[in-house]
Parts: sequence; C-alpha cells; structure tokens
Amino acid sequence: MENPFMVFSGTATKYLAERICQSLGCPLGKLQMTKFSDGEFAVSYEESIRGRDIFLVQSTFPSSDNLMELLLMIDAAKRASARTINAVIPYFGWARQDRKDKPRVSIGAKLVADLLSVAGVNRVITMDLHADQIQGFFNVPVDHLYGSGVIMPYLKTLNLEDLVIASPDVGGSKRANTYAKYLGCPLVLCNKTRARANVVASMQIIGEVEGKNVVIIDDMVDTAGTITKAADLMKAAGAKTVRACASHCVMSGPASDRVQESALEEIVFTDSIPYTQRCAKVKQLSVADMFAEAIRRVIDNKSISDLYLV
Repeated sequence: MENPFMVFSGTATKYLAERICQSLGCPLGKLQMTKFSDGEFAVSYEESIRGRDIFLVQSTFPSSDNLMELLLMIDAAKRASARTINAVIPYFGWARQDRKDKPRVSIGAKLVADLLSVAGVNRVITMDLHADQIQGFFNVPVDHLYGSGVIMPYLKTLNLEDLVIASPDVGGSKRANTYAKYLGCPLVLCNKTRARANVVASMQIIGEVEGKNVVIIDDMVDTAGTITKAADLMKAAGAKTVRACASHCVMSGPASDRVQESALEEIVFTDSIPYTQRCAKVKQLSVADMFAEAIRRVIDNKSISDLYLV
C-alpha cells in the first residue's frame, strides 16, 4: 500500500530531510531543481503527488534562495493536486523582523508568513521562533516545536554541579527561566545595550556566577558577539565553566573565530541549520527524530503538545 504522505526537501536542508525520512521509515521524495545561468531556478516533482499529504522540509536561512525554493515547492505541489501541503521549517528566517521597533521599517516575519500562505501552504511546522507571537502572523495551523527537547537531555548527561542557567539578554529571560525551572537551578541575566545591529555596546551581569558552572541559553547565535561577550564576562566574574546552548546555528561572519577564542567550553546547537565551518567548540544535536514524530502525529491526527518537555 502506498504511503498517504510524502516528504521532499529543498537543496539546503536535504541532510536533515534524509534523517527525518530515516526516522519515519520512508524514502525521500524525488524533486528536481533546475538552475539557470542568471540565478533563476525552477522546481518539478519527479513522481506523482496527487491526493497525497506533502511535507516540504526547508529552513529559510540566508540566502533568500532557500525561501524562494520553498515557495516554488509549495506552488508546484498545489498545481500538482497534492491533498495537503505542510511546510516543515526547522529554522524560520526573517523572524527578527517581528515588529516596528522604529519608524518606517518592514516587518519581515509577517511578509514571509503572507508569502507562504499565498503560495498555498496548509500547515507550518517550525521550531523555536525568535518571538512566539509570530505564530499569530499565519492564517493556517502552526506547530511550534522546541529545541529544548534535545538540548535539556544533553545538559542532564553533563551532570554539572553548581549549575546556573543564564540569559544573554533580558528578552531571552523567559526561555532561560524555563530551563532553570526544569533543571532546578538558579537563573542569571545579562543586561546589554546595542550600538547597532550585531554590535554590543555594553553588558552587565545580574546575579551570582562565582564558583558556578554556567550555561547560557539563547534561541540563535548569529555573529556570536553577545554570547562570547557574556561568556568572557562571566568567566572574569569567577565562573568555573561557561557553556552555551542555542537552537539555531546561524554562525555568520566572525562567529566561529569569536567562539574559538572565547571563554566558552563548548556551544551546543541543533542541526536546524547546517554548520560547515570548523570550530572545535561547536556541537550539534539532531532534531530529526523530533520532527519525524511531529509529522507522524500530524498524519495520525494526534496531539503534538505531548512532545514538549516543558
């Protein structure tokens, strides 16, 4: 009997889609991406998807080609008479543009949500949005998973004594507090001010880190300026060790060098974004099984909230 569902992948997230399919026990669907010399590309499914539930795995990290690939995959599936089209977006890019923080700016997260809806998506499965309220930008169901499902068990295996959870900024305090409650340890905050995007002007620690094993929790690391500054500050304040955990490994520009030269023992990510640079301190945990289980539950009309540790 044919599977009622099929899984396909864009170019950049194929590594994760293959792991998801391995967990689901199904083959990765055949899809062709035709590239033209001017940079334009076209999508075509190489097998029938008529009447099937389609799951399209693609993180929308830079460049914008990844987002455009996903939009074309959705459009092609709609025109090929797929029954439902489900976008599996482990990393939802453009999410930092979630509000008007100053006059005359775009709200990129809302624009991307609209683009996906217009293309024809029926459901979105994503993980650790930069801001939870982005779920409300969609007019289709959004299943919001959490990287804590793989990060928290890893932290438990470290058996760290005198553990303290830290947030690199006040905005991430809710996320860090969730970890602190689950692990039964104190919470420390960093208060930072920015000179401009990706540039930290100043930072102060709120709480006690002397003699503690500190784990900094964030949703993503881009240039690693904030996370490495916080780590160096905590080490200077007497912390035994400093580690960092974040869901999304953006790691752009000087990030790898900054992490390597910082006081961080290690920095742990999920594999929502591929990491190809070399940095001995970077460790990635796979979320393939978690996304596979979410897909399985969508197919079987079962609750997904049972997947949440907290």
